[in-house]
Amino acid sequence: MVLYPGLYLPCTEEATFINRREATGRIAGVATTMGLGATLVHAGNHRIPKTPGILKVPQRSRVKTDNQVTEVNRTMEWKASETAIIICDMWSDHPCKLAAVRVARMAPRMNRVIAFARDNGIAVIHAPSSGVKFYQDTPYRVRMQKAVHSKAPVEIQNWCYLNSDVEGKWPIVDDVSRADGAVTGCDDPTPIRHDDFDRRQHPDIEIIGYDGISDKGQEIYNFLEQEGRHNIVLMGVHTNMCVMGRPFGIRQQKYLGKNVVLCRDLTDALYDPRDPPFVSHARGLELVIEHIETYWCPSILGESLTGLVPGTAGP
Repeated sequence: MVLYPGLYLPCTEEATFINRREATGRIAGVATTMGLGATLVHAGNHRIPKTPGILKVPQRSRVKTDNQVTEVNRTMEWKASETAIIICDMWSDHPCKLAAVRVARMAPRMNRVIAFARDNGIAVIHAPSSGVKFYQDTPYRVRMQKAVHSKAPVEIQNWCYLNSDVEGKWPIVDDVSRADGAVTGCDDPTPIRHDDFDRRQHPDIEIIGYDGISDKGQEIYNFLEQEGRHNIVLMGVHTNMCVMGRPFGIRQQKYLGKNVVLCRDLTDALYDPRDPPFVSHARGLELVIEHIETYWCPSILGESLTGLVPGTAGP
């Protein structure tokens, strides 16, 4: 069913997550973009309602002692109203075509998780780096731009590189390019040149309601502070690059003092098995996740964001 150009509500199982209010929110965003409802832009100022609800979040981390690494599992309880999801670089396309296919496969699963999370009161921030321009003047973009400025306790960097004071050697080689101008870490048999591509967020991930759109570290920090969001879940791609290094990524969130975790079943790495340690792509991703769990933050599964502890959501 096409409501406006560029707005498609599929008649599939996924559509069960779309109620009338959500559909209206989608239409509002598109109408604003098309100049059909200028007053809708002011909705970008509205703050997310604070509602009760506790999440039970099983976390996996690793402790390194005397060259041994031990897996540690524990369950934490978070207030949904103090939790936010940041979706990193889930672009519609990518010059590494196998990477693009993996994103397309992941996007519906991610959308399912964030739909439940949103309904539980968790904030959702979409961060398609260098693709934010496509959402200019939508309420989701304006909401982030108008968040109250908050002074960060440390510098928000344009990119957070590997920090040898905190972490050990990177577990994979991901800086090899197999063609002139090709993306490093690409596992395509014949990588192509890294020219411009569609950096809009993948269409299978809905942007609705009180969601925000930004790729700027300071804007995202302003929004998190304004909304009182201290528990931060990073999901998206690529685990070994942008999820770690962006100005809203895991390293920066740790520097800012946030309680950050990686959603390990909703992420993917850029790794080519032709490079050390010469393991499968899937194992390369696991090695990166294990590195993050050892040196930076725990990981969780997306399903832990989809439901509240019974009896904690209010009367």
